[in-house]
Amino acid sequence: MAGIMNKLKKLDAYPKINEDFYSRTISGGIITLISSVVMFLLFFSELQLYLHALTETTLVVDTSRGETLRIKFDISFPALACSILSVDAMDISGEQHLDVKHDIIKRRLDTHGNVIESRPDGIGSPKIEKPLQRHGGRLEHNETYCGSCYGAEAAADDCCNSCEDVREAYRKKGWGLSNPDLIDQCKREGFLQRIKDEEGEGCNIYGSLEVNRVAGNFHFAPGKSFQQSNVHVHDLLAFQKDSFNLTHKINRLAFGDYFPGVVNPLDSVQWTQEQPSGMCQYFIKVVPTVYTDVSGHTIQSNQFSVTEHFKGAEIGQLQSLPAVFFFYDLSPIKVTFTEQHISFLHFLTNVCAIVGGFFTVSGILDSFIYHGQKAIKKKMEIGKFS
Repeated sequence: MAGIMNKLKKLDAYPKINEDFYSRTISGGIITLISSVVMFLLFFSELQLYLHALTETTLVVDTSRGETLRIKFDISFPALACSILSVDAMDISGEQHLDVKHDIIKRRLDTHGNVIESRPDGIGSPKIEKPLQRHGGRLEHNETYCGSCYGAEAAADDCCNSCEDVREAYRKKGWGLSNPDLIDQCKREGFLQRIKDEEGEGCNIYGSLEVNRVAGNFHFAPGKSFQQSNVHVHDLLAFQKDSFNLTHKINRLAFGDYFPGVVNPLDSVQWTQEQPSGMCQYFIKVVPTVYTDVSGHTIQSNQFSVTEHFKGAEIGQLQSLPAVFFFYDLSPIKVTFTEQHISFLHFLTNVCAIVGGFFTVSGILDSFIYHGQKAIKKKMEIGKFS
């Protein structure tokens, strides 16, 4: 047993020196103090890295197909009334969503940007007791109402029972509604009166659009949209205005769900129109993004970059549609963010490297200072005796 102990003693790589042979110095104490503080700071920094997840970023080719893209928006137009503002979306595949109303909410704003309570239907409308029937007479007692479409009927038995029905029928025909007061339904509902009552108001419009995952655009514009000779146009005749103020503030615009660290460059962006009329255009490059947290939960979303351009037009010559356009295209590269923790062995290795490295460097520095002081002192002693 004693032999085994002696052999183990010979393997000791850290031979001990009797304390009587130690020589302690002030410089050594200062170096020890500074080294201890720096080691503690580095250890604390390494501990923080270990306790918090790190995000690893990789780039891959986007191979997804047949998916949809959800666009979330919240935009305020201080100079456009809600009654004239509409939303359209279309893409390069030819699919169109005109005058979208599903999942979209409009709130009227006063001149100070405060929300106005919604007005009940019928206020401001002229009182006409009996609606005009399609055959030309007034609605009689116990008679089913069927309003005229004023030549825009797709079939002989079609009925347009509201101003919106007439406008929709005109839209499908590619016609513009030049004078709504000549339309019985619009006159009864006070279409023009409602527009006049909302003169000077603004509109906050928010909601979401579900579109194909291909390049396309969505836009906010006055008037009802329709196709005429394969050209997308808006019916602006009913509003009897030569120019529209497109000043707006984008409170929020996102292409997908929120994930930690996402930055949407158009959030809180305000744009002021300086020319009488024109088209405001945003060109957006959408980058597909996948975010996976430490628990393995995955968020499929998107990031985007943007540039903007304004195309002006002369008053009375609206060569371009007065609208705010968002043109988007998708990047073929997908970004993946993956949260992960540093392993304990990696943390332990780094801590050992910090402690051992500083002890070694501190020892070298202390030895250099100690032997330097000793050499200087020896030369000074030799100088005294010579």
